[in-house]
Amino acid sequence: MATKRVIPLLDRVLVQRAEAPTQSRGGIFLPEKGRIKMQEGTVIAVGSGSRNMQTGEFIPLAVNVGDRVLLPAGGLKVDLGDGKLYQLFRESNILGVLEKKK
Repeated sequence: MATKRVIPLLDRVLVQRAEAPTQSRGGIFLPEKGRIKMQEGTVIAVGSGSRNMQTGEFIPLAVNVGDRVLLPAGGLKVDLGDGKLYQLFRESNILGVLEKKK
């Protein structure tokens, strides 16, 4: 059964990993084994945030839908049935937000 939508809970973030290039800069087609695993992706959905355990204060997430982020290895793979690779991470596991050059 294909899932149509995932709504992350608490401090979880749903990310679509960027696809690895299929050609080198020189135009050579790369085999499946020769492709690098992309370490960046786009945030698709975010949870509502978490609570500070001592004070009970609400802590919103630092990433937003549409942000390009730097990802660690791992993450929970999620199949939405559209053929794209999605992964679920805790916000604290995301390494950083990638900004466009000005």
